[in-house]
This record gives sequence, structure tokens and C-alpha cells, in this order.
Amino acid sequence: MGFIFPVWLVLAVLSLWCRPDVAEAAWSLQTPMKLVWHYYKVHNTCENAEPFIRHQVELFYNKDKTIAPKLLRLLYSDCFVNGCDASILLDGPDSEKMAPQNRGLGGFVLIDKIKTVLESRCPGVVSCADILNLATRDAVHLAGAPSYPVFTGRRDGATSTKASVDLPSPSISWEASLAYFKSKGLDVLDMATLLGAHSMGRTHCGFIVDRLYNFNNTGKPDPSMKASFVADMRKLCPPRTKKGQTDPLVFLDPESGSKYSFSNSYYSRVLANEAVLGVDQQLLYGDDTKQITEEFAVGLEDFRRSFALSMSRMGNIQVLTGKEGEIRNNCRYTNKN
Repeated sequence: MGFIFPVWLVLAVLSLWCRPDVAEAAWSLQTPMKLVWHYYKVHNTCENAEPFIRHQVELFYNKDKTIAPKLLRLLYSDCFVNGCDASILLDGPDSEKMAPQNRGLGGFVLIDKIKTVLESRCPGVVSCADILNLATRDAVHLAGAPSYPVFTGRRDGATSTKASVDLPSPSISWEASLAYFKSKGLDVLDMATLLGAHSMGRTHCGFIVDRLYNFNNTGKPDPSMKASFVADMRKLCPPRTKKGQTDPLVFLDPESGSKYSFSNSYYSRVLANEAVLGVDQQLLYGDDTKQITEEFAVGLEDFRRSFALSMSRMGNIQVLTGKEGEIRNNCRYTNKN
């Protein structure tokens, strides 16, 4: 898994990477900082919680590399809706996971397995919210991402409703996307960085078919897409003309997606007008986002450093700590149920 630096050193390095040339780019974690470095070890409640989680992730990853993008999407779907409280993991006919935006979510089986292991060793101690954040970090690190710092001490939320899911359409403008990220306490650099996670994973054709055949009801493809790329994607995503028609999956980044590896090739594809999702192609239309895209396309290490900070910042959104929430015994149900 690689060596994980002490928190003071990690933050010192990250803070040095301030981007004065990008407007409003943050270079530190949000305040007040409610989480703790190695919370379970510091409080002597489950000293080996993080190694236990890492081991289970390694076992799963060795059999199924798709777990990295699945956990990334799962964490995004959790943190951007009511904060990082593991509410996305709760089962129920009206839960967040039943919202249309969350169609096709995966990774639940691994979270369940990790929780079972931890409950057998440290019952009632490690939150599902911390498990999700730590497991995601470990999985994407195995896929080639940096092993960024994950502060812990989160507690689990008690409510989950599909009506609360406000995740935006993948076809929104960069202005609307930035407004959404800002509403979560993140900034333009976080947005351009976190969208780079689309170097891994897949999406349903249903999310992009409008770009291929009827962009903005014009009856034509999105003019921002390279013509040869439109032709290639149409072979994978036929027009939807029948009720009950299958909805194939396509790689978000055909170059690196099939390897499920973390890379910066996503940004090169955006610059070449070969982005699969509309929101990704929109990065070229903002001055700051275009500049970031150009930099990350030629600088993998710049992208890696920014990814480390932005993932840590995302994991800090509206966390529950102290006596807030609970520590679920089962990640799929509140303790009351």
C-alpha cells in the first residue's frame, strides 16, 4: 500500500501547493476541523481498524478491480448529499440509493464485509462513514492514486431519503457544476480535480444518448464532440427507440477505463473533445477550468497532489462527530431498526 506520511508533514506539503493563479482555489482542509488523525488508535478503541480495512480492500481488489471506481462514486454520492454520514448505505424503498441519480451504485458488498470484520474485533466502535472513506482511499491507491490522508471520527446518520438526493445531471454546464460544488464548500480546483476521477469507471448510455443524437432537442449530436468520437460512441450506444430497451455501460475514459487505473488521460480526452459526459467537456469553457485541464493533461503529479487534497476536503463535508448520529452495528440499517 505504500508509506503514509504523518499528518503534519502531509498538510505541510499540501499547503505549499497553493495555486494563486487559479481563482478561489483552496489549499487546506475546511475549518473547523472536527476529525482526528488515526482516531481509533488515538482513542485506543480499535487500534488496528485501518489495517483491517486495508487488508479487506486488498483482498477484494485483487479479485475485482472495478471496486475502485465503484467506491469513488459511492463516496461522492454519500458526501454530496447531507454530508459524509454513510446515509447512502442505508436500505429502504425510499432511501438515497433508490434515487434515479444513484442507479447502478456498487461497492456495498465490500463495505458490509469490512463492517462484519470490524464488529467481530471492535464491536460498536468504527463508523460506516469512516469505513467508506478509508476503503475508498485504499482502493484508489491500489489503482494508482496517491494514498491521501483520511481523518477519522465520523459518525453515521440516521436518515436517508431519495427526495434529498440533489446530485446534478451529467449534462449540466460548468457554471452550474461549479455552483453545486461551491454549495458543498468546495471550489473550482476541487471540481476540476474530482471530475478527473472519471478516468476510471463506466456510465450508462442513457446518461449520454442525448449528446449523441439529440443535443438540446436539435436532432443532432453535441457540436463540442469530435465527429469521429461521436461515430465511435454511437456504435456502443444505439438510439433509445423502444420501451424496455437495454441500457449498455460504456467506459468514461476508454483509454484508461478498461484497466481501472488512475491516470490523467481524462484531461487529454477533454482537450481533444472526446469527453463522454457533457459536464466533463464543459471544463473547456471556463477560464480556470480550462487552465487546470491543460495543466493536469501534461502533469500527472500535479493532478495527484490536487486529488489528494480534494478527496480529503470532500471527506470533510458536513461530518457528524461527538454525540451526533450513531455508530451503526450494520451499515444497511440504523440501530433502531
